[in-house]
Amino acid sequence: MKLIVGLGNPGKLYENTRHNLGFMFVDKVVKAFAGKFKLDKAKKSEICELIINDEKVIFIKPQTFMNNSGEAVLAVANFYKIDYEDILVIYDDLDLEVAQVKIKPAGSSGGHKGMQSIIDHLHTSDIKRIRIGISKNGNTIDHVLSNFAKDERIVIDLVLDKAPEIIEDYVKVNFDILMNKYNHK
Repeated sequence: MKLIVGLGNPGKLYENTRHNLGFMFVDKVVKAFAGKFKLDKAKKSEICELIINDEKVIFIKPQTFMNNSGEAVLAVANFYKIDYEDILVIYDDLDLEVAQVKIKPAGSSGGHKGMQSIIDHLHTSDIKRIRIGISKNGNTIDHVLSNFAKDERIVIDLVLDKAPEIIEDYVKVNFDILMNKYNHK
């Protein structure tokens, strides 16, 4: 069983912002596999259970706001008894160019508060992740909470269109193969 976490902030106000790239990614995957998210207040998440390549895959969008994402991830991982090595987190990254994909098996949060919350709650930085670039531009808070420009949205949509394929590969291939296939600009 796998747990795939898309990071973002709940609510219409944040729906299309850069900081919600993780939500956008898992939304694209769940839609491609004809699934639907359902709110589970006890687990502080919107959750969708799917079978991909004969494996149960749980998708979540934490509803705790970004800085407390670890609460939801811990609650879901504990409920489903998911090993931390089977967790994959998708989130935006200021240090990468817009739409650049970087897949890693572990590491620091790089200053991303949602990822830091997960590291803190799970007591490990050995969490697989997919970082998608949003670039730096001006004030960090204003930037991450802003919408993509038209030209940026075009390249972001190209990445999001690949999201179902990336997750299908994640479920069926070795993680090193996944990194080699998708880690490029």
